[in-house]
Amino acid sequence: MILYPAIDLKDGQAVRLLKGDMEKTTVFNDDPAAQARAFQDAGCAWLHLVDLNGAFEGQPVNGAAVEAILAKTDVPAQLGGGIRDMATIEMWLSRGIARVILGTVAVENPDLVRAAARAFPGQVAVGLDARDGRVATRGWAEETDMMVTDLAKSFEDAGVAAIIYTDINRDGAMQGPNVATTADLARATSIPVIASGGVSSLADLIALRDTGVIAGAISGRALYDGALDLADALAQLA
Repeated sequence: MILYPAIDLKDGQAVRLLKGDMEKTTVFNDDPAAQARAFQDAGCAWLHLVDLNGAFEGQPVNGAAVEAILAKTDVPAQLGGGIRDMATIEMWLSRGIARVILGTVAVENPDLVRAAARAFPGQVAVGLDARDGRVATRGWAEETDMMVTDLAKSFEDAGVAAIIYTDINRDGAMQGPNVATTADLARATSIPVIASGGVSSLADLIALRDTGVIAGAISGRALYDGALDLADALAQLA
């Protein structure tokens, strides 16, 4: 199971939100590129980047911070937030992002996801963010009636590289991930599932790994707060 350290970008800084609320922001580092380098130096194999402003505005906002991270690191990075058309997908992949994460468009324009996955094999992931099993979009500001499992299954034959599943109610809350629900989703689809939201301890990571069906886990706040030591966690998972 791959551990993805998260760098959430808001106004050029590395932050964490509580349950996706832009008004409940904690700034952890005003130099995201230095933070990314520190994660790389601790041994991570991937980085998980989110343009939070972009998720709300529907277009890239923290591009300069993302490019600074790419310039300072060598490990592959996946990026989500505000990526809603083919031109933006192509732009980020051409600039060195290894994998783009499509969230809102997975609901609003699934044909784009399919076209992108065909055009860029292995480089397109779908971000499914949910409250109580129902998908939320546009920076989690809008709720839909669509169930996560149904949406995941709809991309079964699309060739997407991964599904990143976030339980919004757990995100940034340090309450632990929703292991059972994430494992159920992973069993319901052949697409690799990456868990996000609430991963706050080594025990959480081991619980996710020991399901035997979850391909990766994303952690943010716990790494910044010191509740989780990245180098130690990577060693334990290895």
